[in-house]
Amino acid sequence: MGRGDTEPLRGQRVIGSAGPEEKKGKLTRWRRVLVWLLRLLSLAWMAKGLMAWAVIFGIGMEGQTPFESQLLSFQAITVYFAVIDLVAAVGLWLTSTWGGVLWLLAAISQLLLGFFFPRLLPLTPYLIATYVGLMAAYFLATWAAENEEA
Repeated sequence: MGRGDTEPLRGQRVIGSAGPEEKKGKLTRWRRVLVWLLRLLSLAWMAKGLMAWAVIFGIGMEGQTPFESQLLSFQAITVYFAVIDLVAAVGLWLTSTWGGVLWLLAAISQLLLGFFFPRLLPLTPYLIATYVGLMAAYFLATWAAENEEA
């Protein structure tokens, strides 16, 4: 990295003549937990986005109504999640702030759309609990990583 660059999830600047510990990108315990959480969420949301694209292209949907024949509202919801889930997955993998924001937008969108349009996007109590738990874990890990002494 050049002089003045910042590391992901660290508010500190990297100095060009840093010692060996700083050059390795030493992460504190909670920052490491946060990175692992973001990477695991990224993999899950990548799979979720790819499943939405499978619905759009009709992969594995033999015997079901083609995507083009579905309700326009179902099509819009499916395309929305096909795009936002994959973009959020990339941002989460890069451990960037915008990735977390997009992931929260996607997760809250799914909960709200499922609540207001249960025919188009059914929600189960297990799915709701999973999303709320993941959001709580994200906020807790982010808070702990930001308040941990380096």
